[in-house]
Order: sequence, then structure tokens, then C-alpha cells
Amino acid sequence: MTDTSNLDTLEAGVRSQIDGATDEAGLDAVRVAALGKKGSVSLMMRELGKMSPEERQVMGPALNGLKTRLNDAIEARKADLEAAALNAALASETVDVTLPVRPEPQGSLHPITQVMEELAVIFADMGFAVAEGPDVETDFHNFTALNFPEGHPARDTQDTFFMKPDADGLRKVLRTHTSPVQIRTMLEGKTPIRIIAPGRVYRCDWDQTHTPMFHQVEGLVIDKETHMGHLKGTLMDFIAAFFETDQVEAQFRPHHFPFTEPSAEMDVRYERVGDAVKVGSGDKWMEILGCGMVHPNVIRNCGLDPDEYQGFAFGMGVDRLAMLKYGAPDLRDFFNSDVRWMAHYGFSPLLQANLATGLS
Repeated sequence: MTDTSNLDTLEAGVRSQIDGATDEAGLDAVRVAALGKKGSVSLMMRELGKMSPEERQVMGPALNGLKTRLNDAIEARKADLEAAALNAALASETVDVTLPVRPEPQGSLHPITQVMEELAVIFADMGFAVAEGPDVETDFHNFTALNFPEGHPARDTQDTFFMKPDADGLRKVLRTHTSPVQIRTMLEGKTPIRIIAPGRVYRCDWDQTHTPMFHQVEGLVIDKETHMGHLKGTLMDFIAAFFETDQVEAQFRPHHFPFTEPSAEMDVRYERVGDAVKVGSGDKWMEILGCGMVHPNVIRNCGLDPDEYQGFAFGMGVDRLAMLKYGAPDLRDFFNSDVRWMAHYGFSPLLQANLATGLS
């Protein structure tokens, strides 16, 4: 009968190495040396095929039993090492519960800021630059150059905040729209022009959908060949990008603005889903913005020849766009400085709007 005493010697040696392992890396080295593909036990098991049936009857069970016992011993030692490591960590990594907690990141982008960023991204992709101007404007830039002559009744419809008269008796105004930025850009005389003008505007009004200070974005294109078809295409592309939909159905209704001729209001088809508005489906129409071809008088007032230059303009409320897209029911909440409202409607400043991964 085959002698198994050498197995006892092997087992004793491996167990000694297992007991002497001081960390998991050393223990794994013992396992590989004994039970790995080229380990001592594995090499002996390969020899079973060369043995006679009588020898295999003895050595087979003996080797399998040895392998099982060594595996059990290794797992037991591994558990002991893990427990010892945990106890050491608990002893050395005590927590001082009297220390203040780590501050959580706070602050977010206001929805108005988010929408401003979205507008800039969309129109920049169409080749528009962003232009800015002062909030306190002259009568000429805010009214006269925009085809609002003295005594024109449309001046009263703007609910204007007038400043006190200066030494010359002239009264400046808090701009009622960002159209003065268009005037200032045209007065520079650098054509062609393709800009958007976002910013704060002021009108004497206060209710659920109006505030004394709100935000507008207006667009202006001036060159020698622009027509209403370009205006429609620009606005259709804008609505599709802003509301992130490929299904945009719009209609342009004739309207009157002193600074454009012909003028129109743009309606889009929509349906309401909860507090949010879904553009591109449904059976309702909603006015979204005003637009038109720049009036020849406006072009002439800015020192350009209306027989040579033409273009289009449009304007819309940024706050209203934010309400429609993100489901805010009351415009006044945008200006209440309520951190709870901001926590709900605010945007992470790290998630910048872009057309590649999505605006919002």
C-alpha cells in the first residue's frame, strides 16, 4: 500500500507557513505555493494519472482531503487577519464626534441665469454675438430711435419709470426693453449685424405674470438680403433647441410694433403636462414672442440707408421662458430670494448648458 507519510509532512509544513503569515498578501503567497497551478499539492495530484488503480484508491482521497484541510486552514487564517486589521483600524481611526460636520456644497444657478446661458448657447450656434447696454437709457435710445415720436401713445403703454430731469431738463428712463442695445449696435455702423441682447428691463407692473424688473432677450439681424423667411427659420430653430423637441408647429399672426414692419406675434402649439408646458404637441396655441422686419425709420435713425440695408428683430421674456420650460407657476417667486425655492428650481453651476449633452 502507498505510503502517505510524506503527505503528513507536507501538510505540517504548509500549516506552519499558514500560521506564520502576518498579512493577507503573505497568506496568499502560501496558498499559491501549495494549491496554485504549480503548487506542491497540485503537482502531486497530477501524478495520480500515472499511478496504478490500487495506488489511486489510497492517494486520491488522501490528496483531496489534504487540499480541503489546507483550504479551510487558509480561510480561517484569512478571517483572523481581517479581524485583526479591523481591530487595528478601529483603534487608530477613532472619530472625534465633537468636530463640526463637513460643509455640504451650497448654492446653485438661478433659473433665469440658466435660461440666459441656454439662450446664449443656442444663438451662438446660429452665429449670433451677445451685446449689452446700460440699464438707465436716454429717451432717444429707448423711444425716439425706435420710431416712438414725441407724444406717441405707445410711450404710455410701456409703463415707464422716468428719472428726475437733469440740468438740461431731459429725463432718462429705466429701459423698458433691451431694444436700445440694438440701436447702440446699429449706430456703430459695423454691418452686417447679428446679435442678441439679453438683460434686465423695467416697467411699472406687478402681478402673477408681471414684475417691475424682469428680463428680456432681443435679437437683431441687419444685412442686405435678410427677409421674413430667415426670421421664421431662425425662430423655429430656436424653439426646437430651447424646448428640446423636433416637433415644432408655429403660426405667425399679424401684429403692430412701432419698430418693425411688417410685425407678427409667434404662437406655438403646446399641451400642459402637470405644471410644465410641452411644446410640439396638443391642440392649444400660445403666444411666445414678438418679431418682425426692422422698420425703415429705425434703420434710418441709426445712420443706415433703408434702401440698402434691411433685417429682422425679435424679443421675448426670459422669465416667462423659464416658467414655461421648468414649470414655475408664479413669476414673483423668481425675485423672492427664497433658498427653498432655489433648492428646488436651481441648477448646478458645474452642469453648463451645451447643445452636445443637452441644455438643462
